[in-house]
Amino acid sequence: MYAITGITGKVGGAVARTLLAAGQPVRAVVRDAARARSWAERGCEVMTADMDDAATLTAAFEGTQGVFILPPSEFDPSPGFPEARAVIDAVRGALQSAAPGKVVCLSTIGVQATETNLLTQRTLMEQALSTLPVPVTFLRPGWFMENAAWDVAPARDTGTIPSFLQPLDKPVPMVATADVGRVAAQLLLGGWRGVRVVELEGPQRVTPIDIADTFARILGHAVVAQVVQRDTWEALFRAQGMKEPLPRMRMLDGFNEGFLAFEGEEADIVKGEVELETVLRGLVSQAD
Repeated sequence: MYAITGITGKVGGAVARTLLAAGQPVRAVVRDAARARSWAERGCEVMTADMDDAATLTAAFEGTQGVFILPPSEFDPSPGFPEARAVIDAVRGALQSAAPGKVVCLSTIGVQATETNLLTQRTLMEQALSTLPVPVTFLRPGWFMENAAWDVAPARDTGTIPSFLQPLDKPVPMVATADVGRVAAQLLLGGWRGVRVVELEGPQRVTPIDIADTFARILGHAVVAQVVQRDTWEALFRAQGMKEPLPRMRMLDGFNEGFLAFEGEEADIVKGEVELETVLRGLVSQAD
């Protein structure tokens, strides 16, 4: 039995589908059982748990061959990341008590950075889980291609996409969520000892110009990427409702300045299979 958190999202869903296709039993760990009805219909066992509740997580993880941890994303964290720390404490306590056969935890590119930024939440998670007495793999994917969902409407309606990634011709490690879920499931099905890190990106690196050009092919009209000037970010994010925009701004700085990057050797980075155009075509069709 494999317990999957985040199963109602893109990555967790891809993990579950891959495991089910391999004939493996899956336990869907969800906050709301109603949201997992489709997974129950596929034959998954459903258990409810909150990611900041060690007791319910322990029950969900007990008796499993492996657990996939997808930490909830907090895009506007309070100073010191108390939301993430509550989840980390609960997850670590549950894994310690339940002692599953192995753990795969979704982390991120750049987790080794010493500068505080939005991804520091994953740094804290790695630090806490790396001392568990069970085999743990931290899967560190690049920038999700699906982040371009925000660009569909402006690309379609105005022929432009705003880019916080700069300069526009700088290649960025990106990956499709389908590849992240598939690789995570393959890791769960494998075996290893101790703690290891697997870094993952797509078939090739992607520039903002590449994203614009791909939208142009799909939409059948010109699309250009436009730089969002750094000195406008804070006001823009606050206007969108963010209370603490600095961590998000420093994350974007990290990609642009280069302090958020893969830690290992390039030859060791796992390459995904899903192309950018496949992802963008899916996003455009969903928006229609």
